[in-house]
Amino acid sequence: MIACTRTTPLPMTLDALPLLEPATIDEVEPSGPLTTRMRAMGLRAGREVVVVRRSRLGGTMQVRVGGTDLIIRPREARLVRVRTPSA
Repeated sequence: MIACTRTTPLPMTLDALPLLEPATIDEVEPSGPLTTRMRAMGLRAGREVVVVRRSRLGGTMQVRVGGTDLIIRPREARLVRVRTPSA
């Protein structure tokens, strides 16, 4: 049996990122004024992001972008594509 190791970053959306695992933002999908506001809060390509906490029952999540903590909804987090270092 041959073991397969991944050498490329794994793409996913921010809502699927495990707690406290750092990732790099690839892009924020265009969604009108919401995208503009998210970029203004620091959610921009190239920035490092970490999910700090999730509320119960699929509610809001706390994410850290640089030195700023944000509370966003899962539907907003699905607009943010991130990549993680390979395992």
